[in-house]
Amino acid sequence: MQLRFLGTTSDDGDCPTLYETETGDIVVQGDRLTDPDALAQLRDVKASETFVVVPRELLTRFAPRT
Repeated sequence: MQLRFLGTTSDDGDCPTLYETETGDIVVQGDRLTDPDALAQLRDVKASETFVVVPRELLTRFAPRT
């Protein structure tokens, strides 16, 4: 799978970051969501899934617009 860097709001090379795959899907790098109360509110979670926190600024600056 090829990834294309879309952007980051990090100044020191740390996460969060957005990437796009060749199929147009988005890959998100960020801090893992670990808050038990927040995790308990998630629905239909598969064992293979994980959740990351994405700052709104990152999405509004770099997410593809259709």
